[in-house]
Amino acid sequence: MYTIFMRIACSLGSLLSVNQVLECSEILSKTNVDTIWIPETWGMENFSMLSAVSNRTTTQKIGSSIINIYSRSPAAIAMGAATVDTLSDGRLILGLGTSSLPIVETFHGYKFQKPLERMKEYVEIIRLVLSGKLVNYTGNIFELKNFTLLIKPKRDLIPIYMAAVNQKMVNLTWDIADGVIFYLRPLNEMKETITKMQSKKKIDVTCQIITCVAEDSKTAINRAKKTLAFYVSVGKVYREFLAKNGFKNETSNIFDEFKKSGFKSNHELVTDSMLKSLVVSGTPEECKKQFQNFKEVGIDLPIIQFNPIGDVSESFKLLKKTFLDE
Repeated sequence: MYTIFMRIACSLGSLLSVNQVLECSEILSKTNVDTIWIPETWGMENFSMLSAVSNRTTTQKIGSSIINIYSRSPAAIAMGAATVDTLSDGRLILGLGTSSLPIVETFHGYKFQKPLERMKEYVEIIRLVLSGKLVNYTGNIFELKNFTLLIKPKRDLIPIYMAAVNQKMVNLTWDIADGVIFYLRPLNEMKETITKMQSKKKIDVTCQIITCVAEDSKTAINRAKKTLAFYVSVGKVYREFLAKNGFKNETSNIFDEFKKSGFKSNHELVTDSMLKSLVVSGTPEECKKQFQNFKEVGIDLPIIQFNPIGDVSESFKLLKKTFLDE
């Protein structure tokens, strides 16, 4: 028997349909899951989904992972947060991030500029707006005059978590946020970072973990390899970070193969050491054992990122049985 975290969360990813997210949320509503996280990429709009999920649940917190700070104004994000927090009876965690240059510039048409300064101003403005007070704000990027929220927020302090990869964003997160959302960090590096940062100031440390569970180990591992290869191939920030932290050859090989043949076979270049350090994959018992490795690095709230294998409903039932039926 393996000890599962006291707190555990689940992320219902972009590979699911709207109805599948809602069905999985209803199932999670009957568990002790701490938070249900809903991502936003280029499919489902986040505030709409958070509202719908809040309607299918009663006690679980509802988190955005993440809303990017280029596609909406700070005031619009604050308005959305106030609305969802009211609809969910005070259960929102507002997860913010910079996303990436391809998404921001190619999909949204904005310039990916000054991410640190922009994040700082977003958090300041959002908190001011949610306070319900008259907002007059002058920053280097934004200037707001005489803005007051027309509705009274359920809470004037909605927790803000920030997605952080590189050290400057990690430092800013510990300076201004209530929590951090990590993703694709090698276990040894994550332990060092958490220990160092938490010694200065305690915040809630979360980490989304690519999780693939199947009765057949090879099937689950292959699925995990494909997900990991995808992020290495299209996510420059993750590719560069992993290259600096022990996986230079692996990321180079995966990316080179991606440039040659796309996603056809580059997942085959994901090594066992990458899997061991970055994901949870295999049979239920193998996954439980691997999950303990993340417990030991100092994560407060691990987030199981559901990656369906085969039939979504059956795959989710197995994931729930593995991690949530203890």
